[in-house]
Amino acid sequence: MKKQWLVLAALVLVAGLAFAAGQEGTWTGVITDTHCGYKPHHTAACVNICVADHGAKYALANPENGKLYILEPQDKAAPLANENVKVAGTLEGDTIRIKTIEKAGK
Repeated sequence: MKKQWLVLAALVLVAGLAFAAGQEGTWTGVITDTHCGYKPHHTAACVNICVADHGAKYALANPENGKLYILEPQDKAAPLANENVKVAGTLEGDTIRIKTIEKAGK
C-alpha cells in the first residue's frame, strides 16, 4: 500500500513539473497591448504608444473572447503591432514564449 502512494506521489510530481514547464502550441490572433486590450478598430500607432508611454506590453489577443497573452520576447512582437499573426511557442501562465511569429490571414 505504501508503495502505491509513493508511485502516485511521484506521478503527481512529474505531472506538475510537466505543466509548470509550459504547453507547446500555436496561437492566432491580433497583436495588441495590455493597456487597451483588444479593440476591433485599434491602430498600430495606438498599440505602440501604449507600450512606449503607458508601460504596456505587447500581447496576443484572441478576438473571439478578448483573452490576452503577453508575448516574450517583446521585440519579436513589436514590428507586428495590430497585425493578425500566428505564434508558435510555449504557454506559461498568461505568457507565450515566442519561437516563431508571422503574419496570418484574416
